[in-house]
Amino acid sequence: MGRRRVIIMGAAGRDFHNFNVFFRDNEEYEVVAFTATQIPDIAGRKYPAELAGRLYPDGIPIEPEEKLPELIKKYNVDEVVLAYSDLPHQYVMERAAVVLAAGADFKLMGPKSTTIKSSKPVISVCAVRTGCGKSQTTRRVLDILRSRGMKVVSIRHPMPYGDLVKQKVQRFATYEDLDKYECTIEEREEYEPHIDRGSVIYAGVDYGAILEEVEKEDPDVILWDGGNNDFSFYDSDLKIVVADPHRPGHEVSYYPGMVNMLSADVIVINKEETADPEGVETVRKNIEKWNPKAVVVDAASPIFVEDPGVIKGKRVLVVEDGPTLTHGEMAYGAGYIAAKKFGASEVVDPRPYAVGSIVDTYRKYSHLSVILPAMGYGEKQIKELEETINKADADAVIIGTPIDLRRVTHLNKPAVRVKYELQEIGSPNLEEIIDEFLKERGLIK
Repeated sequence: MGRRRVIIMGAAGRDFHNFNVFFRDNEEYEVVAFTATQIPDIAGRKYPAELAGRLYPDGIPIEPEEKLPELIKKYNVDEVVLAYSDLPHQYVMERAAVVLAAGADFKLMGPKSTTIKSSKPVISVCAVRTGCGKSQTTRRVLDILRSRGMKVVSIRHPMPYGDLVKQKVQRFATYEDLDKYECTIEEREEYEPHIDRGSVIYAGVDYGAILEEVEKEDPDVILWDGGNNDFSFYDSDLKIVVADPHRPGHEVSYYPGMVNMLSADVIVINKEETADPEGVETVRKNIEKWNPKAVVVDAASPIFVEDPGVIKGKRVLVVEDGPTLTHGEMAYGAGYIAAKKFGASEVVDPRPYAVGSIVDTYRKYSHLSVILPAMGYGEKQIKELEETINKADADAVIIGTPIDLRRVTHLNKPAVRVKYELQEIGSPNLEEIIDEFLKERGLIK
């Protein structure tokens, strides 16, 4: 028999990783194409030969996912691997039905086939959905580790939206590094908080090569900063997973978030201060049913604003984290909560002022209304976001994104930034859990 012909369905992240660690030098398989969705401007490119290895001297085409049935027939494909995240279980089985109807096998790849083992202890922070609060949880874990004298290097889930060869291994320690790699808004949102803390974070495309560079820095602990609701690319010694009671039940109905929930050592129920008690209880009962061995940490993410006076009595435009609103399916975030808490007279509807791809975003994600998602997957889209904000008939802008948009846009009206950090409620808490982890490994007494 010849090599099994494979298509990998993805969104420029898990798909490339699965290829690199399992398929790249595997002579039993031939990956004939990737398909792309979720992220703009990926389809129509190639996974480059420089990264694809000796079996793929011409690279591998990246096609739109809509062409999947046609591609299965064109290449006489044997199996299709689904390799992206934050998908309703119903959607996953719909993709499976499309693949099976076209005649190929449908496959999901788990940790045994796709995780890499480090020589250093690894703590991972993942979630059951996009927008649960991974970022502030990761920051909290980082701060605890460093307060114990640990040298920590973080590795972020991939966001390779530019030149893949140049992005093979990326190290971020300064704001100049963000400019060097021409980072998008989505990338800056994840890297800037680490830089602000004087901490180093890596990302890129080839996570084997990334780990080699990280281990050269000789950290005491490696911190995996997850993306979407994907599971870690590295074999984790302590798995922390964040759940969101604003979306109760999603912890058992989204892929691969439920994988995270089932395999977690620690589950943080976040945002309890703004969620309905019934939602918190639903999440808690699902944890008890599916993963009763997990340690449950109750937590809040209180918001802070620079100057509440910019909001009070004003007509405000609210800009929130893009992925949280789009495939995370949240209707609002910290910015909207701040508008209500600090007395805005009106939250201005941004849709009449939307331009370019922002119009397309509202069309695709019809649950969005008076909130503007901070879409910024490239220079053109960042300009369209800026134009939308500046056209809006508002007195002020509330920036609810993890980065200060004023760094990458020129706004024509006053703006105020909303920040949020994780605060545990009672015990057990992350300090106690991390101290026990460090003691077990002889890193502290």
